[in-house]
Amino acid sequence: MTAEFPDLGLSADLLKGKQSIRATFKLPVEIIKLLSIAAAQLGIKQKTLFDQLVEDRDVLSQVAREVKNNERTARERRQKTLVLSRNSLISIEKVAHEYELPRDVLVEVSIRRLLPVIDAEQQKQKRRKAVLAELEQHHQQGLLLLQKTMKLVGKNDRVFTRMKQVLEQEEKMLQEIQEIVLRGQRVETF
Repeated sequence: MTAEFPDLGLSADLLKGKQSIRATFKLPVEIIKLLSIAAAQLGIKQKTLFDQLVEDRDVLSQVAREVKNNERTARERRQKTLVLSRNSLISIEKVAHEYELPRDVLVEVSIRRLLPVIDAEQQKQKRRKAVLAELEQHHQQGLLLLQKTMKLVGKNDRVFTRMKQVLEQEEKMLQEIQEIVLRGQRVETF
C-alpha cells in the first residue's frame, strides 16, 4: 500500500464476500412471513436483515447448538429464494456442516430469533393506535375551538388565522401518523 492510501483492511476476498447472491431454502410458511413482516416493520431490506441474522458465525453456532439440544417438529415447508451476501451463505454452510444440521433448519431457527422483535413491535403498535386515537380526538377538539374562535373574533382576526394554520399543520402530521399506524397493521396479524 502507498502512504497516500494505507491498507485499511480491504481485500478482494473481503469485498467479494459482501456480494449479493441468491440461495433457495425450504422454510415453513410462517417463517417466510416472519422475515417479510419484520423487514417491512423495521424499514430494513430483507437481505440486510437476513445477513444480520446469519453472518456472524459465533451467533450462528449458538443457534445450531440450541437446535441440536431441542427436538424439531416437521412442518410443511415451501421453497424460498433469498438474496444474501456470499459471507452469509458461507457461514450458514460451514455451521450447518459443523453441527450436522440441514441448512434449512439453521436458517429457520435464525429467522425465528425475530419473534421477540415482532412481539415488541406488536406491543408498540397497540400503543401507537392508542396515541393516535387520543391525537384524533385532540384534533377534533381543536377544530371545534377554531369554529368557536371564528364566531368570537371573526375569520379575519390574527388569532383565528394562526389557529387555522396550526390546525392545518397538525392535520398534515396527523395524516403521517395515521399512515405509520396503517403500515404497522401487518405486524398485528402475525
